[in-house]
Amino acid sequence: MRVYLDGIGTVTPLASVTVRTRVDGELIAVRFHEGDLVKAGDLLAQIDPRPFQVQLEQAQGQMARDQALLANARVDLKRYQTLVKQNSIPKQQLDTQDSLVQQYVANLASDQAAIDQAKLQLDYARIVAPVSGRLGLRLVDQGNIVHASDTGGLVVLTQLQPISVVFPIPEDDLPLLLPKLRAGETLPVEAWDRESKHQLSSGNVLTIDNAIDPTTGTVRVKAEFANEDEALFPNQFVNARLLLDVQRDATLVPSAAIQHGTDGTFVYVVGDEDKVALRPVTLGPGEQDDVAIASGLTPGEMVVVDGTQGLRAGTVVTLRGDKRTEARDSS
Repeated sequence: MRVYLDGIGTVTPLASVTVRTRVDGELIAVRFHEGDLVKAGDLLAQIDPRPFQVQLEQAQGQMARDQALLANARVDLKRYQTLVKQNSIPKQQLDTQDSLVQQYVANLASDQAAIDQAKLQLDYARIVAPVSGRLGLRLVDQGNIVHASDTGGLVVLTQLQPISVVFPIPEDDLPLLLPKLRAGETLPVEAWDRESKHQLSSGNVLTIDNAIDPTTGTVRVKAEFANEDEALFPNQFVNARLLLDVQRDATLVPSAAIQHGTDGTFVYVVGDEDKVALRPVTLGPGEQDDVAIASGLTPGEMVVVDGTQGLRAGTVVTLRGDKRTEARDSS
């Protein structure tokens, strides 16, 4: 008998990015189609690069000018050092020339930073996919002027493979789950549709939240799914089933055999001469149409699953079509 922890989950992408421009300018090209699957680094759009190219050339020209000034200043510095040794000029003039050389060196460092900044802006003019995933609807058309301060972005990119499902479990189940997670066990999780009729995907527990929600008394569990067939879609509601354990050699009966009374749960057991006896039982976990019996029954005993209305202990029953339902060993 498989022991599950069930919860209603929400499909959550591992990454959902609003792609925005980092520079101001005209959007001269859109290189994607809505709904495209893209990889990280793929070109999505192009901002007019000409203003940034001009800035780069200006910075490079300024650096060439300062390099020439530095070279001339160093020649003069070497000449002044010789003249000072000959006592032909005051040392103050040499110190001034040395300071001028250091100034030009600093100017070159500033010029290099300006060049790096211009190259970075030129690189930002190419808008690329930050992660792999599926593109949503285009939010800005080609020809518009876009700004780094725009909040809407160009398009939303959502990672679908892999994808996660977040679902709550009762806090009372934490003592059963935590030891397995700490031991590094792989805990399978199944994602089913809303009616729990069709299994959509299979994955494994990724992690659990770090706090219990005091309003619901639950803790959130995050499971990861490969989602290769894209059966799971962001924000989709699914029924999540976490396989916590598998009980071996369990005694199983159909769920329809379980009765509830003032003294607890019981079943009607068909004994000798087809007489019915009321048997208290302790229930274990259930799965679909079967329930595990922790105590009260042994495999091979026959239980009543239909026609229990008005049934009393000692009543002789007639087996419909002589179909007998017996408690059985799960093995």
